[in-house]
Amino acid sequence: MGDPRNVAHAKKVTQEKHHKAKGAHKGNAPQPAKKAQTEETKLAPKEQSAAPKAEVETPAQSPDAAQLEKSLAVLSTLKDLEFHSRANIEKLAELSLTIEDELKQKAFAEAIGAVYSAQDAFQSKILKLIEDYEAECTRLSGSA
Repeated sequence: MGDPRNVAHAKKVTQEKHHKAKGAHKGNAPQPAKKAQTEETKLAPKEQSAAPKAEVETPAQSPDAAQLEKSLAVLSTLKDLEFHSRANIEKLAELSLTIEDELKQKAFAEAIGAVYSAQDAFQSKILKLIEDYEAECTRLSGSA
């Protein structure tokens, strides 16, 4: 697919052509549209002054909820990593048995043992991190 800017530009050009074609069929239709745009630009500064007030009130509530939602997404990802880590440990254990017992390849048995140890260390660390992060999510849900 092309550059998104080119796609957006092409879409804008197409829409402008479409709107111009509509205006040509209706005769004087483009002029009221220009008046409406002028009125909108006059109203826009008034609406903008009202908008910051609403934004000031909502951040007091929404950051906690947004932070909790993002934190729960991170927790879900961490749990997914832990699940795959556990599966990797099981596969490494199977491979270790195959290499040592069936294939009798002692040189590779040590190497796979090192990988197994590293994966086991990762598993221990990710479990601790998940435990701590769950406590943080619980704290956030209590304050939200």
